[in-house]
Amino acid sequence: MSNYENYTIREMQAITIAQQIEDGQIVIVGTGLPLIGASVAKTVFAPNCKIIVESGLMDCKPIEVPTSVGDIRLMAHCAVQWPNYRFIGFETNEWLHDENRMIAFIGGAQIDPYGNVNSTVIGDYNNPKTRFTGSGGANGIATYVDTVIMMQHEKRRFIEQVDYVTSPGYMDGPGGRERAGLPGNRGPKMVVTDKGILKFDEETKRMYLAGYYPTSSIEEIVENTGFEIDTDKAVALEAPSPEIIKLIREEIDPTQAFIKVPKD
Repeated sequence: MSNYENYTIREMQAITIAQQIEDGQIVIVGTGLPLIGASVAKTVFAPNCKIIVESGLMDCKPIEVPTSVGDIRLMAHCAVQWPNYRFIGFETNEWLHDENRMIAFIGGAQIDPYGNVNSTVIGDYNNPKTRFTGSGGANGIATYVDTVIMMQHEKRRFIEQVDYVTSPGYMDGPGGRERAGLPGNRGPKMVVTDKGILKFDEETKRMYLAGYYPTSSIEEIVENTGFEIDTDKAVALEAPSPEIIKLIREEIDPTQAFIKVPKD
């Protein structure tokens, strides 16, 4: 008999993602954990949310888990198949009309206290130690859409200053987005890691610890953060219910494309 109480960290992350999505929101996701989380949200928490991907596919309802944003399994069950430039125009148009319906999930290699994300290079831009794939659509998304950032919680990733700003957060603090010519009414809302969740103070725009998983602790998170972080508001998060774990394993990702099931 399967043990649905023996959840994994990745399942905890996916459910945490799902809980950030509100009913009726338009949700920009890639594949992997954000798609698993959005699928959980659409099934359990927010049945009227609309899933879209940056390849231009709108209101996706995949029956099987896709492996890329251009996967035919996304195309087969979506409301509209737009070219990519229409997707970019759509997210910009939402901001121009002062709509607040969208939320997006992005990731990267580094993040700083104000939610600026680097997915371009480690080291000097012209002579980097490591070069990554770059923005994709993340810069445009972070410019015009409120974001939730996915990140492994390691000191080398959570650093005082990123080597390169690929996707803008709150730049250098209050008013930073406006000074950079970015919409001031958009920005990162949360960071979901493998240890907990972090949010941003409304006044200082600086990251603080909001919650930690049953498998982690405040001390472990502080130890793995490369800058000073406020922990006064941190609370212990509840373990996921066996019913939602069963949903992920049997209906959403039954082939274990993105989440491997522990052996009983």
